[in-house]
Amino acid sequence: MYPIKRNRRLRANQYIRNLVKENNISANDLIYPLFIIDGKGIKEEIPSMRDYYTISLDILKKEVKLLWKIGIQAVLLFPKINESLKDNKGSEAINKDGLVQRAIMTIKESVPSMIVITDIALDPYSSYGHDGIVKNGEILNDETVEILQKMALSHAISGADIVAPSDMMDGRIKKIRLTLESKNYHNTSIMSYSAKFASNYYGPFRDALGSKPNFGDKKSYQIDFHNSKQAIDQALRDIDEGADIIMIKPGIAYLDIVKELSLKVNTPIASYQVSGEYSMIKESALKGIIEYEQTIYEQLIAFKRAGCKLIVTYFAKEFLQKIKI
Repeated sequence: MYPIKRNRRLRANQYIRNLVKENNISANDLIYPLFIIDGKGIKEEIPSMRDYYTISLDILKKEVKLLWKIGIQAVLLFPKINESLKDNKGSEAINKDGLVQRAIMTIKESVPSMIVITDIALDPYSSYGHDGIVKNGEILNDETVEILQKMALSHAISGADIVAPSDMMDGRIKKIRLTLESKNYHNTSIMSYSAKFASNYYGPFRDALGSKPNFGDKKSYQIDFHNSKQAIDQALRDIDEGADIIMIKPGIAYLDIVKELSLKVNTPIASYQVSGEYSMIKESALKGIIEYEQTIYEQLIAFKRAGCKLIVTYFAKEFLQKIKI
């Protein structure tokens, strides 16, 4: 018998397709990364990230007001630290008057309701460009966690709503949670980079912050991209230690991890469409290889379809301003 069930009936026109659409994107789903630097009047394009900029705090004031106006409600801060302030212990990370601490206060003064998320890792502050303290070529775990606890607390004191450890040291979520609780920062959330893979997609980001490791690589602490069970285990452990949100990074190449976790946990899952993914789309579109706006939309929907509640993306601003869906 000829098929009674015809799947194309629900694809017949745009209005029917809208009725049965399973996933969509709104401003509520998006987190916008911001690269900040000391100084005044600075807005420098990142050479390997076309149309993306490092900005000083006076520019930051204007930027967050615009972001709020177009619907973005959460930003994620990354600092470009002066080389003279870097050392092996990342001491500048816990300076109460440091760049990130001042940026948090600047945002809260400009747009009090903006959700401020801060990166917790030592690589922007490290003279070695690693996420932890280095001794004899080894990245020290427990000694690094001691600094990360203080860093997270310093950001909470400055007004951060969410701290986001991206370092991949063992046990840091529990230590940070206990530190925040002991100082009565009960409402400061933790978004843990639970499954951060040792990926080739991070290059432009490291260029932007000047945080490329000056020896070796990060494979002794970031997850081997051959493995998925380790990623799942790490995420489950972070939830047990007190993570409020778990992050998978990078994005598109790791949506299998997002999907598997979404079937196991009720904790909100975030993913990061990283700098390499951003630049690949930008450069491919410039050469006419792909259609720019619809490719962005298709990838963002892929994050939602896999199970992401939150998406960190450099396209958030453009998406809300320009892309018709």
